[in-house]
Amino acid sequence: MENYQNLAWSMANPLFRTLRPPVLRSLQGLTVWRDQLLTLDPRSGYLALIDPHTENLRILNRDTTHYLRDIGGWYLEGETLWFTDGDQVYTSTCHITDTLWDLTEPQLVWTLPDRVEGIAKLGKRLYLSSRGRGCLWVVDLEEGKLRDWPAPGVGVIQLTFIGETLWACDDTEQSVYQLHPETGQVELTVITPYEHPVGLTQWQGRYYVAYSGEEPYIRDEPNASPPLQLGFRDRVFIHPLVFHYYPDGHYTLSNGFVLELSYIEEWSPVEAVTLEQLEWRIALPATTDRQRVRSVEPVGRPFELEWEEGQPVAVFRFDRLDERQALVFGWKAVLEVFSIKYHLPPGASESVLPLEPAMQQRYLVDDDDLSMDQPIIQQAAKEAVAGAQTFPEKLRAIRNYVYDRLRYQMKGTIDPPHIVLQRGTGSCGEYVGLLLALLRLNGIACRTAGRYKCPRTPELKHVPLLPQFNHVWLEVYWPGRGWLPLESNTDHLQDRPWLQLQRFFLGLGWFHLELGRGIRFERIRLADGSRPDVGLGDLAINYIRCVIYEEIAPPTPPDK
Repeated sequence: MENYQNLAWSMANPLFRTLRPPVLRSLQGLTVWRDQLLTLDPRSGYLALIDPHTENLRILNRDTTHYLRDIGGWYLEGETLWFTDGDQVYTSTCHITDTLWDLTEPQLVWTLPDRVEGIAKLGKRLYLSSRGRGCLWVVDLEEGKLRDWPAPGVGVIQLTFIGETLWACDDTEQSVYQLHPETGQVELTVITPYEHPVGLTQWQGRYYVAYSGEEPYIRDEPNASPPLQLGFRDRVFIHPLVFHYYPDGHYTLSNGFVLELSYIEEWSPVEAVTLEQLEWRIALPATTDRQRVRSVEPVGRPFELEWEEGQPVAVFRFDRLDERQALVFGWKAVLEVFSIKYHLPPGASESVLPLEPAMQQRYLVDDDDLSMDQPIIQQAAKEAVAGAQTFPEKLRAIRNYVYDRLRYQMKGTIDPPHIVLQRGTGSCGEYVGLLLALLRLNGIACRTAGRYKCPRTPELKHVPLLPQFNHVWLEVYWPGRGWLPLESNTDHLQDRPWLQLQRFFLGLGWFHLELGRGIRFERIRLADGSRPDVGLGDLAINYIRCVIYEEIAPPTPPDK
C-alpha cells in the first residue's frame, strides 16, 4: 500500500489545482478569452479575467460595471456580449482597447414570458433558461419563433456552448448536463465534486467549472462571550472537472478521491457483562462501479474475512469478554471513490426483463418490519404509481410520492413505515423503510445500502474528518442491468420541499461510502448462533474517521 500519509501538500496532482481568485464575491458563467478564463461577478458587475497559471485577476469593464450588476446570465460571441436581466435579453458591443473593455449601452433584443437566467447562442438561435417556468426557451432570431423544452434540473441554470455542444450547469442539482441542441434531450449528466456549479468551459483541453456559494466558519469575535462564533462567508473558486462515460454500464464517473476510512470499536459496556465465545461481524467496504478498495487492514486485533451475500465482512472472535477489559478492534481501508450518474437512454425501459424467481423471493418480501400488510401502505403503493408505466417512471413516481409526504426529522429509533407515513416525518432510515415497502409492493426488487458519508470538504486533505452520523439509502434491481443507487432523502430540500432534485436519482456523490449492501452492517452472535441479551450500543463506542489523501481522475473506459 502506498504511504499516502507522508505525501506533501506540494505533491498534489496539478491536474486538480483549484483557482481562488481574490476580490470576487460571487461568480456567474465561465468562458475562455485570449487563453485566459473570463467570468462575471454579478454583485459588482465585474467582468474578471483570470490567468489560470498565476490566479492574477484583471477587471476588464472598469467604467461600465453598472451595466452588468445583478444580471441573470451572459454569453460572449466575438465582441458582442449577450446577457439577461429579468425577462429581457440585451446585447452590448465590447470595444477592446489594450486590456480594457468599453461596453456600449445595452440594447434590448427580446422579451420573454417570464424571468430568464442562463443564455447561450449558436448561429441564429438563442438558448435561455427560466427557473420560474422550469424550462429552456429557444428563440429563432430570424423567424421570431419561440419554443420551450423542460429544464434538466430545478435550480438556476447557466448555459454555454463548447464548440457546437450545448452544456447546462444547475447550481442546485450539483450537476452539469450535455444537451442535444435540436431537441434539448439530456445526453449526459455529470455530478460535480462541489456544490453550486455556476459555469463551465474548456481550457487547454480540460473542463473547468466555476462554483459560487457560501460556507460556514468559526469566527473569532473578541468582544463576544464566548469569542468563537459561527459565521458565513462567500466561497468562490474554479476547479477542473474530469469525467468519463461508460457506455456498457450507461453511467458517467467524475472526479474521485483516494481516502482512508476507518471503523473502530472501543469495548466499553455500560453495565457489568460477561460474554463467552462471541463473534462480532462488521461489514467491509464494497467494490462497486464507483468505489474501489485498494487495501484493508485490521486495527487492534486481526479479523477473518468472510463473504455474506457477496459482500465482504470482517469477523472478530473472542473467547471471553467482560467489563474490566481494555480493547479496541476494527478495520482501516484505503478507497477510491467517484461520483456516478446513470443515464438511461430512450427506449431502455422497454427492454426490462422479468424479475428472476430467486430475486422475487429475496427482495419482494417483508423481511424487516416494512408494514407491507398494512392497508395504509398497500393503498399508498397503488397511489404512488398511478399513471406511471415504465420502470424508471415508477421509480421516480414512488420516490416523489415519499418526498411529498414526509419531512426529514432525525430520530434515535426507527418506526415501521405505516407509522412514519401517518406521522409525516422521518429519518433517512425511515425514508428507506417506506421506499422499500412501496417499491416491493410494486414488484421492484430493492435493498438497503450505504452506512456513512465522508464530510464534503475535499479541500481538507490529510486531516481527520469525522462523520457525525450514519446514513442509508437504497439500491433497486433492474433485471438484466443490475443494482442501481437510489438516495433516500438527501435530494429532499427542507427549505423548498416542493422541489425534488434528481442528482442522486440513480446517482451518488463521491462522498457516499458503500458498506454492507443488502446485509446488516454490524451484528454479534454467540457460538451457538444465538444473539446475546444485550445490544451493540450498550457494549462499545464506535469511531468513524475519513482522511482524504488526493483527488484522482476516473479510470478510462476500456474502449477509449
